[in-house]
Amino acid sequence: MRHVREILRLSLDAGLSTRVIGERIGVGSTTVRDTLKRFARAGLSWPAPAVMSDAELERRHYGVPGVKPGRRKQPEPDWSVVARELKRKHVTLQVLWDEDITEHPDGYRYSRFCDLFRRWEGRLPLTMRQSHGGGEKLFVDYAGDTVPVVDRQTGEVRPAHLFVAVMGGSSLSFADATWTEQMSDWIDSHNAAFAFFGGVPQLLVPDNAKVAVIKACHFDPMVNRSYSDMARHYGTAVLPARPRKPRDKAKVEACVGIVERWLLGRLRNRIFYSLAEVNAAIAESMADLNDVRVLRQFGKTRRQLFEEVDATNLKPLPSEPWGHAEWRRCRVGLDYHIAIERHHYSVPYRFARREVEARITARTVEIFLGSERIAVHMRGSGNGRHTTIPEHMPSGHRRYGVDAGEDPGRGAADRADADPAG
Repeated sequence: MRHVREILRLSLDAGLSTRVIGERIGVGSTTVRDTLKRFARAGLSWPAPAVMSDAELERRHYGVPGVKPGRRKQPEPDWSVVARELKRKHVTLQVLWDEDITEHPDGYRYSRFCDLFRRWEGRLPLTMRQSHGGGEKLFVDYAGDTVPVVDRQTGEVRPAHLFVAVMGGSSLSFADATWTEQMSDWIDSHNAAFAFFGGVPQLLVPDNAKVAVIKACHFDPMVNRSYSDMARHYGTAVLPARPRKPRDKAKVEACVGIVERWLLGRLRNRIFYSLAEVNAAIAESMADLNDVRVLRQFGKTRRQLFEEVDATNLKPLPSEPWGHAEWRRCRVGLDYHIAIERHHYSVPYRFARREVEARITARTVEIFLGSERIAVHMRGSGNGRHTTIPEHMPSGHRRYGVDAGEDPGRGAADRADADPAG
């Protein structure tokens, strides 16, 4: 508009020809003539009022950008409905435009349809562009869809769940199929993801699923204790996304959509008979996604970006992967034992009637009172029997077992009517 004002001044004030004006300003004489014609059609007076801004002068000169004169062919679609439809699976602007043009043959062409929607979308609340440092965050989630697995003998179809993990910096993606979304499978998938990436990120960002977060909170979420123990073992921390804020984990939300289209779309005609077959097919497809497909905005594959951005910033893996442990709150009985899956384990008799926590693994049972470990046992079978350490018994119980000719480590715990004071 600075050139427009200068053209008007040189023509209307100085009276110069269009050729001379064009030479002085650096535009063609045709542009000068077009500017003067538009000024005349706009019905403006010269000099223009001092309060008229460049935006107002441009609007009077050239009209509203993107709006052609004449009557619109049809009213604009309800863009809020279009936005809601786009949230549904597999719905794109192309699909919605096809439906709209079928209903209104004289409607907007596809490019104009998209332009109008993007303009409407631009008036929505702003979102912050998130930048993820190399090796900083690993986003984890489960896909909404499952993979059917057929039992060869019975023909029963069982769904396999898809665990997805994606690095924030490079978008290198990992997927793993599990039978459930319970804690044991959740931990095993994390172990597999860390092995796949060859290191550990600084932060894990899950959503607020119960398997990861016991109590969702905007400021102070309560993370599952087993999950926290696993994070501590790997030297990382858990930072759950805020409740009802999916944009906090937009990286994995987008990755889940990509994985669903990349995997489930390609594998839709295959029949799987075991979880191993599913994971083999997933590994093959994910190799194509990570190592072959080039990200247009970077001109590199996810694997190449990972090697440049994330790999050097990951923490080293510990010598052993984390073994899943389940925590259970129990109350010690009068016989100074706790019951876990139909087997009884002793604690020192002075802790009878106290509430304790048991950490249960495939091989061991550890019993804690607060942060103090008060007993540890090899895990027994659920046969209703007792595992008793003699040092946990009061002296009277130990003497009774010896006087009765019994091994105090086996049967003395059943003598609950003996003198507990010794």
